[in-house]
Parts: sequence; structure tokens; C-alpha cells
Amino acid sequence: MSHKARDTVRSLRFAAALGPALLATGAAAQGLTEQQQFARGIYQELVEINTTTATGDTQKAAEAMGARLRAAGFPEADVHVFSPAPHKGNLVARLHGSGARKPILLVAHIDVVPALREDWTVDPFKLTEQDGYFYGRGSGDDKYMASAFITNLIRYRKEGYKPDRDIIVALETDEEILDANGLGMQWLIKNHRDLIDAEFALNEGGGVGLKSGKAIRNSVQTSEKVSIGYQLTVKDRGGHSSLPRKDNAIYHLAGGLVRLSNYSFPMNLNETTRIYFSKTAEVDTSHADDIKAILAPQPDPAALARLSENPGYNAQLRTTCVATMLEGGHAINALPQLATAKVNCRILPGEPVEGVQATIERVLADKEIAVAPTGKAVLSPPSPLNEEIMGSIERLSKEFWPDASIVPVMSTGATDGSYLRNAGIPTYGHSGLAADVDDNRIHGKDERVLVKSFYEGEEYLYRLVKMLAGGK
Repeated sequence: MSHKARDTVRSLRFAAALGPALLATGAAAQGLTEQQQFARGIYQELVEINTTTATGDTQKAAEAMGARLRAAGFPEADVHVFSPAPHKGNLVARLHGSGARKPILLVAHIDVVPALREDWTVDPFKLTEQDGYFYGRGSGDDKYMASAFITNLIRYRKEGYKPDRDIIVALETDEEILDANGLGMQWLIKNHRDLIDAEFALNEGGGVGLKSGKAIRNSVQTSEKVSIGYQLTVKDRGGHSSLPRKDNAIYHLAGGLVRLSNYSFPMNLNETTRIYFSKTAEVDTSHADDIKAILAPQPDPAALARLSENPGYNAQLRTTCVATMLEGGHAINALPQLATAKVNCRILPGEPVEGVQATIERVLADKEIAVAPTGKAVLSPPSPLNEEIMGSIERLSKEFWPDASIVPVMSTGATDGSYLRNAGIPTYGHSGLAADVDDNRIHGKDERVLVKSFYEGEEYLYRLVKMLAGGK
């Protein structure tokens, strides 16, 4: 058989192993490498499975990714799909290494927040490539990482790569519900800790920030704020609306919420946020003077006030509490007997949770407003700034984004990294996905990812994991 014939046979075999999704990528795939087409096919399959936390099917997504791995030759014993409840699914897969070092865990969640078709300019559950972007619910949060990890695990196996440590991929459900009783990572830790035990984990939470198309930072999330909700309740005897009184339940609640909206918790920088602001001052010239002023031994109040007007900086500076839901009354012609609001707080690591509730009650300044937590806060220690991990990121990032600073960050949102940290697995949020710092559509309308960033990030994660896993 000629070399050309052998190459043709090998190409046909590989295409067959990739499955029909590779052949269905259509005109949008023109100009892509075979590997990029494969990555896009997995990405498309995941995005187009509706995995909305409350009504979607993460079990279907987990099974689809399990099928991909088995088709690529992974043994049944190394591919586990769990369904803790109907339509809820988790996947844990392993590529075996030499065992010279403890495993690395790669984590991504496959559930997504709701998306209403009438709100979007495209179908949120179809991967739409348009104007240099991939649109779709979960395209960034977090199906980019899920598809990259599955794609790369298959790529490692195809290459015959033998790392110094096992590489474990865990795709989980229920990350978006912020519930300690969720059936994703919490369930895996409780029921299958042996399958996910690792020296450290890579997770969502830190990306590459673009400003005017230029990469200015590559973030590594080492800690995150503590999320907890509170319900504010005012009860009243009610009555007929023709006989109004000053002690109206809605008025009590509204007055308290206005006072809460005008309150700012004190600035409280920790090790991570100090480094974050110090690095940010080097690239954000429009805020550099104010940042330096708040890092001084005696922070300048005026500079702090100006920085606090930026929601991104404000969230790094302090604990925040914001009203997110409101309900009151039962009839148009009746005085309200009940008025309630839900407030979501993101508490800085190390600040006492009890102190936040006490502050809310003090700021509301109304004994008629009862305050009660709606869940339990999950406290977790920051992950240490591991020299091997940070050094590998520094070296590789210079090849992809030469001018980007490596910036440790504290996530203002919540991830399931907190559960892993509490289970003794240091976790680092680091995606390699580049996005405009002024165009954050996560959880919002028309969520999207730059097409270039998708392929670039997938390759970056492929190489980073190999650096961290060693071997050959």
C-alpha cells in the first residue's frame, strides 16, 4: 500500500472515530484543522443539549460525553456516568499516567442558568457562529471548559501520551443552584471521593482579559467570596385600602431597602486582592492613580469612592449585599399583610458571616423588618499560590499572550471550587478563555465566546495540563 493510501485510510478511520458531529460542522468549519473541527463538534453537542438546572437534562450531556470517550477507546472502567436523580448527571473519566505523582483534577459544570428564546437574538440552545463569535447558553459558562477537557483527554489518548500523574475530568451538575445539597460536586465528594481525589484541581473562575482586543491579564482564581442569601419579611394585620395607615408593610420594607442600597461595607483587602489591584494598576491607566491611592498605608477616601463606582472593582474591595427579589401584598384594594425581599450577599473570605447579618439589621433600622438567612454559607480557605502551577501559567501565557500580566484574583461569584477546597483539594480557577473585560454576558442575554478565543483557549489548556501532568 502506498504512503498516500495509508494516509487516506488513517484519515478515514480517524474521521469515523470522531463521529457524525465532525462531518456535520458544515461551511463554518472550513479552514479549521481536523483537531479544531473535532473540538467544535463536541462543543456544539454540549451547547445544544438543554441543561438548564431546573428543567434541563445534565444526565443526557454526561452520557453524551461518556459516549465520546468510550468511542475514542477509553475503557468502561475509566468512564463513570452517575445519575443521582432523574435528568441529573455527572461524569468522571480518567486517563492513567505512571502514578509517579498524585492526579490532577479538571472540573467543569455542565448545567446552565435559564435562557428565554424571546430575550435572545438567536436560539440560546443552538450553537450559532456569527460575526466572529459563538453564541449559546453555556458557551462560556461553562461548556467551553467542559468541551475542552473532553476534547483534550481524547487527544492525549490518541497521541499515546503517558503523564506522570493520572488526569481526571469531572463534569458536574447543579453548580448554578448555590445549594449545599446539590447533586454535583458535593455529591461526588460524598459518594465517590476516591474517583476525584487529586493533588489540585483546575476549574472555572479566571480568564484572559481583553481591552480593545489586547490581552492585558491572565487571571488565576485562588479564592472566592462566600455567597449567602437573606429574606427580609414585614408582616402586618392589613385592612381595607380605603383606610390607609402609615405602618404599611410595603413602606417599611421599601424604606429599609433604600437605606441598604445607600450603604457600603468597609474596604477590606486581602493578600489576593492586594496583588490583583497592584497588577491592575500597571495596565488600567485610567484608574491607576486611584488604585495606588487605596493601596497606600492611609487609603484616600475620595479615590476609594471613585473606584467603588466601578462594579467590578467595588466587588473586589468589600463585602456586598444587593436586593434581588421583591414581593408584597395580595390584592389591589387591600392593605398588604406581607411584604418580602431577598438579598444576596457576597462576603469576603475571612469576614464573619454573623457580622454581615448584624450589619444588615443595623442598616435597615426598622424593627418591623425580620431578617433570616435562606441557606448556609460555605466557607473555604484560599488556595496557596503554588509555585509550580503559577510558574507553568506564567511561562505558557507568555507564548499565547506576551503582554498579559498573571493576576491572582478572588472570584466575586461562587463556584464549586469551595467544596473542593474544603475537601482538601486546592483549586485554581483558570480557563485560558480570552474575552473583552467590558462585554461580560455570563448568565445574561446573548451569551457568547470569541471564535478565535475558543480554539486558542482549547490549545492553551491542552498544553498547560501537559506541563502540569509531566511525562511524555
